[in-house]
Amino acid sequence: MPQPKADALPQPAAPDLDILGDQVTLHPGGYVEPPPPDDASERNLVEHMARFRESPLDFLREISLYVSGTGWRAYEDFIGQPIYYSGFSDNMKAAVMRTPMLQERIHQLAKRRVEVEDKQGLFGQGPEKAEQITTREGEIVTSLQEVALGLTDDMICKFESKWFIRSAYYICTQLLTRAYHQGIHVSSEEVLRLRSVAETAMKNRHSIIFLPCHRSHVDYVSLQLICYRLGIALPTVVAGDNLKLPVLGSFLQNAGAMWIRRSFGNDALYTTLVQSYIDTLLQNGFNIECFIEGGRSRTGKLLSPKFGILSFLLDSVLSGRVEDAIICPVSTQYDKVIETESYISELLGQPKPRENLRDFLSASSVLSLKLGRVDVRFHEPWSLRSFITEQRARVAGAGSSLALSDPLSPESRVRLLRTLGYKVLSDINAVSVVMPTALIGTVLLTLRGRGVGKSELVRRFEWLSARVRAKGGRVAHFAGAATSTIIERGLDVLGPELVGTIDNLPETTYYAVDRFQLSFYRNMTIHLFISEALVCAAMYTRVKQGGGPDNQRISFDELCEQVAFLSSIFRGEFIYPTAGLLPNLHRTLLGLESDGVITLTRSGSDKGVGRSASDSHNVTSVELSSMERKSGRENFDFYNFLIWPFIESTWLGAVSLMCLTPPDTKQSDAWLDVRKTQETAQLLGKTLYHQGDLSYFEAVNKETLKNAFQFFEEEGLILVHKSSNRIIPPTVRSAPDWTPNRDEDGAIVAKGRLWDFIEKIAKSRREGKNRRDGATVSTRVLRLADLVGRQLFATAAVEETEDQIGTKRRRGRRKKEGDGTARL
Repeated sequence: MPQPKADALPQPAAPDLDILGDQVTLHPGGYVEPPPPDDASERNLVEHMARFRESPLDFLREISLYVSGTGWRAYEDFIGQPIYYSGFSDNMKAAVMRTPMLQERIHQLAKRRVEVEDKQGLFGQGPEKAEQITTREGEIVTSLQEVALGLTDDMICKFESKWFIRSAYYICTQLLTRAYHQGIHVSSEEVLRLRSVAETAMKNRHSIIFLPCHRSHVDYVSLQLICYRLGIALPTVVAGDNLKLPVLGSFLQNAGAMWIRRSFGNDALYTTLVQSYIDTLLQNGFNIECFIEGGRSRTGKLLSPKFGILSFLLDSVLSGRVEDAIICPVSTQYDKVIETESYISELLGQPKPRENLRDFLSASSVLSLKLGRVDVRFHEPWSLRSFITEQRARVAGAGSSLALSDPLSPESRVRLLRTLGYKVLSDINAVSVVMPTALIGTVLLTLRGRGVGKSELVRRFEWLSARVRAKGGRVAHFAGAATSTIIERGLDVLGPELVGTIDNLPETTYYAVDRFQLSFYRNMTIHLFISEALVCAAMYTRVKQGGGPDNQRISFDELCEQVAFLSSIFRGEFIYPTAGLLPNLHRTLLGLESDGVITLTRSGSDKGVGRSASDSHNVTSVELSSMERKSGRENFDFYNFLIWPFIESTWLGAVSLMCLTPPDTKQSDAWLDVRKTQETAQLLGKTLYHQGDLSYFEAVNKETLKNAFQFFEEEGLILVHKSSNRIIPPTVRSAPDWTPNRDEDGAIVAKGRLWDFIEKIAKSRREGKNRRDGATVSTRVLRLADLVGRQLFATAAVEETEDQIGTKRRRGRRKKEGDGTARL
């Protein structure tokens, strides 16, 4: 197996800081916690936090240290603007209410209301009318001021009591270290750099905006603990009001949470109030934490950026109301994520349970004390103002000068916002650490066969670790311990519910028990290899045909076309390198050639191995190398196994569009509920999986199908109607140009644009043992899609009839009520 070049390996990493309970320990790069003694059946996982049952005196002493604020626990000399003092909330509310933007909006809304009332004739026509209008406008302003003050009080974080935050730190540390017994790991180099940036920001009265990825509720807890323990001012955390629960909501608000609605709708006052609060925080140099993905990722990989709060932050600086802010992308990785079981249930279509503290604390996974560690990494912070200036100069061209406050067109602003969002995601990926559990999950899900022996697992684990480093990624520090030891610890964290073990064999064998849940950990590595995966999936269109090397060779033009197609359909799933399609393709081909996976045939005299991206521009064809064939295509298959579940899911989404084919002309104009249509796609996928026509059960997951439907809408395959009324759900129908025809028997005909689109995706699907893609789609799969689609249309027709009957009844009641009023 080819090994990565020595010069591709990274330099030794900076030491890690291990935060466990009260102790912060400096570990050299590559440190691994020594194994427990052989005679210890169970290790005390929270040895740095005293427990009452084991040592009541130490327990009471420890609590007294927090209550009295001894040493660093006092949280007195932190870096940042003053927080946690009596009157903080009142000062913040007063500052928000004074903002010119909010006051202008309040008076604007009051004036609009008075104009409406004037048109309704609520004011007299005499000389007193002007006075009545002025009085009424003042009343409305006062009322809106009271509403805004109440909303502000509900929204803002309340940094009031140092006694509270000391106690909160102790409680959260106790809970966190019971779950993640190896504590929180950070890079000493990154922490020192962050403290230096924080000191400069404090002097300039600038805020640090922490933008972490979001995989667990533990994300914001871990960042708050790090800031507290390392003496940095706690950030205000932008949080959805779904977490504003009794007791828990008040606790989180006092620990730094600011509550915002999940959707603002058309509420102009609330929107302005949120912007005013963010302006106030940034103008006064208070740190902010906001999750760039919006909600938690249920799939393990980064989600597309959400631009809501990011738009508010950008507008603060763009408008000139805020001089500057410091952006700090943050990656948070876990050996095991507490919520993965619930994520799988949600991805399979079950309703999301309402958040509550009792379920979190009583979860068996929290009390198992075997979740490993949390790894938090900070990208080098950068100036938001400088980013805006740089992007505007790039768009305007060399030699032009644009002031920061010069107005941007709506299109330019959207581009700037999108560039900002994807830059943050790219920075998060750049500092993310691949955990041992992610390596194990990736290996187990990218091998052919039911299981893998221990020696093979060790070999592929080491190969994948080297590939991650060669791609510029980071692997969690575990050098110095045997790979087998690291794997054993990772398997212990994952548990037998995810990875099974068969011991009574000549060699210990491991197999994936819950492939769906294990895919969460595999997806933590896919961003590093997405370019290679797309190239190999494109090559697979010829490799799957079998035959000799000549038959499996693919021309560069054909390869480029399929890679471009796959890149397009997955643009909502993955973050690609910014260089563009062709430069990335050339660089990927050279890398795969250098690794011995493929052989490139070049035109002209230059037929040697390329030395740079330009050396691959004369490639005419691509094929598997003889070395890769001798190794059983294991590396080629590895890249395919990464992308195949996503190809399968998009193929399923495209096949489900066949369900939108109207059963008859009477329903040709019918619109179907989007949510129910996607649920129908999941139902179809589950049927196909159990009947053997779908290779991956994870292909039915809700998030990937939703992304596929978003792509179909953007490309015009479907038409989606969204009402301005939030109560009315969005509806969908097949675009006329993409709707398949039916034959004289009423069966869907396997021809047309949609059919060709499905076939193009199917070219890169993993070939099954007992099927051939084209024949399967045109027989059983197409018949099932038609069957499920007819049921979908029948249900929609019944609901439409019930709605019409209900409408008639309501009209009849209103008419009777009107007649009765008239008689009176």
